[in-house]
Amino acid sequence: MVDYYGAHVPINQVANVTVMDARTLNVQPWEKNMLQPIERAIIAANIGINPQNDGVNIRLFLPPLTEERRKELVKKSQSEGEVSKIGIRGSRRDAIEHIKKLQKEGLSEDAAKDAEGSVQQLTDKYITIVEKHLTQKEKEIMAI
Repeated sequence: MVDYYGAHVPINQVANVTVMDARTLNVQPWEKNMLQPIERAIIAANIGINPQNDGVNIRLFLPPLTEERRKELVKKSQSEGEVSKIGIRGSRRDAIEHIKKLQKEGLSEDAAKDAEGSVQQLTDKYITIVEKHLTQKEKEIMAI
């Protein structure tokens, strides 16, 4: 977040952020006087990247990933995957509650069981998809 005339706004609302190559970001402020506040905001964010100011643009050189950092990223992706799975299970719970409510209102027991089975199949399908993506992402992150 950058201090923009007393308001805290995201960097992308005061500058163009572009990717120059795989490990370099370029930040070009829309107003030249915003160069210093953007640079201070990047330093204050404490993300381990030192901005380099050339008077017009700010360049951010991302360091190569170490083994330790790769493991941290894998843990982070696994935790995000778990959040996704929790969301999927929450949707399943809501759908089953809705089916039970419909059953009390007159839906047949067979139709309710079929619907619950369909919901469970969808849940299993999407959890499998999340796990597949997590496995693929872990391999991608750990590859040098």
